[in-house]
Amino acid sequence: MAETKKKLRWIPLESNPEVMNNYVHKLGLSPLWAYTDVFGLEEELLLMIPQPIKAFLLLFPISEAHENYCKAEVESIKDNGQDTSSNVVFYKQTIGNACGTIALVHSLANNRDSIPIEDGPLKRLLDKTKDLTPEERAKCLEEDDELTDAHQSSARLGQTRAPGENERVDLHFICLVEKDGSIYELDGRKPFPINHGSCSNFVKDSVKVIKKFIERDTNNLQFTVVALAPKAD
Repeated sequence: MAETKKKLRWIPLESNPEVMNNYVHKLGLSPLWAYTDVFGLEEELLLMIPQPIKAFLLLFPISEAHENYCKAEVESIKDNGQDTSSNVVFYKQTIGNACGTIALVHSLANNRDSIPIEDGPLKRLLDKTKDLTPEERAKCLEEDDELTDAHQSSARLGQTRAPGENERVDLHFICLVEKDGSIYELDGRKPFPINHGSCSNFVKDSVKVIKKFIERDTNNLQFTVVALAPKAD
């Protein structure tokens, strides 16, 4: 009998801008850009973040309510279709606990027209996978030793004890970006990007999407939001 290949798993990445910035700046993100905490979804708190905000990363609990909603959402899209820009860059997640890196990659891969990425592991990955399918991109990430090593070392820098590679983690990262006039949810656990409709104001429209996640699980407080924005002076 053939031996079953063990699924690759990473140490989960903490929702901590200091950890994220240490990670992505080593990979080649311009020092002029950084991830920053979002302390609330009220307009006055969002205006405290340097503008323009180019992406949001949402960390949320994987609950039964969320899983049931996602299953129905995906089936509805499969039945009815959706408009998706060909310019959206989407990676499937095939590595356990890699959702933090997938969200970071999604946020940067879909903003290359406005956010410089210098020569380094991240630029090499994005260039290599530019014309591949989401599944092929996932395979390239699995085989990328530079990204793997960078993720693992950064995940150990968090303020809380990093869970082991084989520990169950019921929290998950997704990314929200604007592309060609629509707002997209990029979740590597799903089979495709989710188009949440036309986008006239990225921040306000993202808040609407984030609030829907919270409303589906109002008894859980494990929601955190991080924004990709110009680095504060």
